[in-house]
Amino acid sequence: MTLDLRFPRSLLAIALGAGLASPVAAAERELLNSSYDIARELFSAINPEFIAHWQQTQGEEIAIQQSHGGSSAQARAILQGLRADVVTYNQVTDVQVLADDGLVAEDWQQALPNNASPYYSTTAFLVRKGNPKGIEGWDDLDDAGVEIVFPNPKTSGNGRYTYLAAWGFADHQFDGDEAQIQEFMRDFLGNVKVFDTGGRGATTSFIERGIGDVLISFESEVNNIRGEYGSDDYEVIVPPVSILAEFPVAVVEPNTERNGTEELAQAYVEYLYSEEAQRQLAGFNYRVNHEAVAEEFAGQFPETQLLRVEEVFGGWDQAMETHFGSGGQLDQLQRR
Repeated sequence: MTLDLRFPRSLLAIALGAGLASPVAAAERELLNSSYDIARELFSAINPEFIAHWQQTQGEEIAIQQSHGGSSAQARAILQGLRADVVTYNQVTDVQVLADDGLVAEDWQQALPNNASPYYSTTAFLVRKGNPKGIEGWDDLDDAGVEIVFPNPKTSGNGRYTYLAAWGFADHQFDGDEAQIQEFMRDFLGNVKVFDTGGRGATTSFIERGIGDVLISFESEVNNIRGEYGSDDYEVIVPPVSILAEFPVAVVEPNTERNGTEELAQAYVEYLYSEEAQRQLAGFNYRVNHEAVAEEFAGQFPETQLLRVEEVFGGWDQAMETHFGSGGQLDQLQRR
C-alpha cells in the first residue's frame, strides 16, 4: 500500500485502518518503508518474501507498508513527521540529510556492506522502435531536434544521476575543458522536453503521453518499462560511459524505537543482501554484488565505464552545492 505523505504514520493508521486487508489488520507489527518513486513493483515483490521469511524464522505475522515518491521528497516527509522505519533510497544525500538531523546513525554507511547499498545501477536510455534518431550515446543527446525526457534534478535523485552522468561524459569527452562541457550541457538541457518531479512521472510522459525521443532513467527502470510495455516497441541503450548509481538503505532509529520495530527494521535491511533478495533485485534489472547472483545474471548487464560521483565531482556534498543549489550550475545552464 502506498501512503499519502501529508499524514504522519499515526494518522494514516486511523485514516486507512478500515480499508486495510485482513492480513495487515491481523499482523502484530507493521513496518513502513520509505522508498523512491519507481520502486513500487520491486518492493511489492520483495516484501511478501520477507514477510514469509520472518514468519518462518520468528513465528510472527507482520505487515509492510510502502511510501513512494521522489527520493528527496520522501526524506523531507520523514523530517516533517512521516514515521518510516526504514529508508531505501536512490541517492546517498537523501539518507545523509536524515543522519544530519539525528534520525539515522552517523555511521550509517559503515553499518552495512557496500556503503549500505545492497544493489546498484547506472543511467540508460529508452528509445522508440527502430531508434529513429540514432541515439547510441550521450554525444547524440545535444543534437538539434532530439527531445529528451528525464526527472527534474531539483526534486529527483534519478534526475540528478542523469545530469551528473551527462556532465561526467562531457568531462571525459573534452578532457575537463569547462567551456566545452558547459556548451554540451546547455544544449543537452535545452533538448529536455519535460522535467517531471520523479521517475514515474517521466515514464508516464514518455510512454503514455508519447512525449520525447528518449527517456533517460536508471538502467533497471528502462529495462522494466520495455518488458512491461513491449520489447518490440522500445529499445534500451546503455551508453559506453555512465555513472554509478548506488541505492542506500538505513534504519530510522528514533522511529523504530517509538514503533517498537528495532530488530524488525534491522532484519529487513539486512535481508536485502540475502541471496534470495539479491536474485529478486537482479530479476528487476538491478546490478548486485552477491558473487553467485551477479555471475548468474551477468549476461543481461552490458559492460560500461561507471563514473563515481566522488571521483568526478568530489563527493555528493560538493556536487549538490556546485550543481543543484540555488544559483548553481544547473540554474545557470538553464538561463536563456
